[in-house]
Amino acid sequence: MLFLGFAAGIPLLLIFSSLSLWLREAGIERAAVTYFSWAALGYSFKFVWAPLVDKIPIPIFTKLLGRRRSWMLLAQLSIIIAILLMAFVDPASGGHSLEYMAWSAVLLGFSSATQDVVVDAYRIESAEPDLQAMLSSSYIAGYRIGMLVAGAGALYLATYFGSVMDAYNYQAWQWTYIIMSTFMLVGVVTTLLISEPKNTRINEVTHSSWDYLSFLVLFVFAIAGFIATFYYSSNLVDSAKQELTDLLANKHLASFSIELLRIAAAITVAWLVAKLMMFLKLVQQEMVEETYIMPVKDFFQRYGMSLAWLLLALIGLYRISDIVLGVISNVFYLDLGFSKPEIASVVKTFGLLMTIVGGFLGGLLSVRFGVMRILFIGALLSALTNLLFMLLAQTGYDMTLLYIVISADNLSAGLASAAFIAFLSSLTNISFTAIQYAIFSSLMTLLPKVLGGYSGSMVDQLGYSNFFLLTAIMGLPVLYLILVASKRFNAN
Repeated sequence: MLFLGFAAGIPLLLIFSSLSLWLREAGIERAAVTYFSWAALGYSFKFVWAPLVDKIPIPIFTKLLGRRRSWMLLAQLSIIIAILLMAFVDPASGGHSLEYMAWSAVLLGFSSATQDVVVDAYRIESAEPDLQAMLSSSYIAGYRIGMLVAGAGALYLATYFGSVMDAYNYQAWQWTYIIMSTFMLVGVVTTLLISEPKNTRINEVTHSSWDYLSFLVLFVFAIAGFIATFYYSSNLVDSAKQELTDLLANKHLASFSIELLRIAAAITVAWLVAKLMMFLKLVQQEMVEETYIMPVKDFFQRYGMSLAWLLLALIGLYRISDIVLGVISNVFYLDLGFSKPEIASVVKTFGLLMTIVGGFLGGLLSVRFGVMRILFIGALLSALTNLLFMLLAQTGYDMTLLYIVISADNLSAGLASAAFIAFLSSLTNISFTAIQYAIFSSLMTLLPKVLGGYSGSMVDQLGYSNFFLLTAIMGLPVLYLILVASKRFNAN
């Protein structure tokens, strides 16, 4: 799990912090930089295609490697291709370069999210529930090491090759991303060496090749409907934003409201396309229901309507404070005057160490005191440490204070993450491992990442100090949800 976690940790920062620094050095505006975090929304919608990963065999690969490893290898190869595509786009060249970079980042997010689906299912199926906390700690350690390479490693390399804030060098970032793609070979080699998990789904159902193909076509057409809605609504959306801005006298609120409606409309179109194909009997309705409906129905049947909605609310809000802050954190450090090597050494390298310590501490404490108690402590510490960023914002450039802030923030994040992964794993049914865990982990990041895309605009409106206070307040409802849920649910 350590090496698979490493492979899973590489892509994330190449979309978030490392990419944000690249774009910032290339002269891209702060608000536009944070919008690029939406390229990682694939992580939040991975439950949509998780059933394909769970159901559809890959010709040749599945027979040679098995169900989990075949998809794992395909995802890792796609990640390598996406990183290389990003490497050959200069965002400062003008024209459609930002669009090409965005599409490459979306492919990276999609491929990485697919890898996460398979690795999560592999982890859950490879060990009993009482070992999930420790297994999660090992996974998180590898994940954080991967983030160190893609974070601190990328910053060191870009600086070494000659790109700094006042002297942008595209070739430096190009070679940095090329080198990052080679680190994914660790995941490829691991996938080829490990064996398939022995635990399999209880209700394994085999379908014909035509059934699998029609199911894949259904997915492709539904996604095409989703994308077409976005593409052809551009002019209408622009005019609607302008009218709502005039009405509300708030450009950012108007933009958020219209984009939310746009996403809802696109999802509706995708659903109608799927319903039409089922009505025309181009795909088996039984297979669609078995894939999408039964895992959700199973969850509500096991926990009851009231507790199920409570658990889903907790999942959706648990990481909101740290994800919203994390989107703009690297830009914040740059704005305070910290250099890339300083950010790499303190935030990435030292921060990684604290996160690993927090992760193993969270795993041990979850086994000793119970997952829900550590879940509460992690949420409380995550909210409180956001207040330390307020102090840093008011103090300005201060290396000692930066070490203190990063120590507290990463230690609490590691502790919370270990407990939270164990919590999510305890909610899954082995019959629907991939899809249920994909739904939970997607819901975990959906709202935070949507809000995180507006973090640059929030800072422009509120300033850094008030923004960090707002992120701390966002974490307070989570504490109440954990207290209520712990009285009705036992994650151990």
